[in-house]
Amino acid sequence: MSKKRERAEEHAGGSESRQSVPRSETEPIRKDDSTRENDTLLSEGERPGPEPSRTVDSPEGRIGALETENADLKDKLLRKQADFENFRKRILRERDEAARYANAALLSDFIGLIDDFERAIRSAEESRDFSSFLQGIGMIERRLVEMLESRWGLKRFASVGEIFDPSKHEAVLKIEGPAETKPTVVEDFQKGYFLHERVLRPAKVKVMVPPVTLSGDAQQSGEGEDAKTTRDPLAGDGATSGS
Repeated sequence: MSKKRERAEEHAGGSESRQSVPRSETEPIRKDDSTRENDTLLSEGERPGPEPSRTVDSPEGRIGALETENADLKDKLLRKQADFENFRKRILRERDEAARYANAALLSDFIGLIDDFERAIRSAEESRDFSSFLQGIGMIERRLVEMLESRWGLKRFASVGEIFDPSKHEAVLKIEGPAETKPTVVEDFQKGYFLHERVLRPAKVKVMVPPVTLSGDAQQSGEGEDAKTTRDPLAGDGATSGS
């Protein structure tokens, strides 16, 4: 009995000794989820975080974006200024060329007339016929006037028999006419010309005017003919001249 009891005690003691062995010696200790989560939070809190990036919302990001935009706008401005300067130079060059060659078509028309003059002079030198030469010069003159009127709007106007008009007539000589005569052009010393509807050159004319008469004030004063005042019919209203 005693031996059986000793064996039973030994067997029980071995079981207890095996149960009292730490788990670390037999297998690794596993941490539960809560312990691992706490360790993770602790480790993340202890080690330094990453350097913050320069996002658009950060001050550094906004400054960088503004600097980029400013550089882009400056580049565009310089390009616009260069384009405008090139455009200005081209316009000035084209304007100078247009002014320089504006009369090219007119001069081309005159070249034909110069040829006509040369032929007329050559013919007169060979034949010595003045009447033929005069006839040829008259034809060239008529052709010139017709060309200028039809192609360039330059029209010569006649003034004889017309009422004097200061806007297109220049009186260089006056003669007296009947008492009821209106100022009338009686002779054309130099032809006038229209350029389209505008007077390019007024005509120099002789004008017939009514005779000079005494004014009412001079007649009432009785100062005689030496002190009389006369109205100039070619001047504006109220203009007078002493005689």
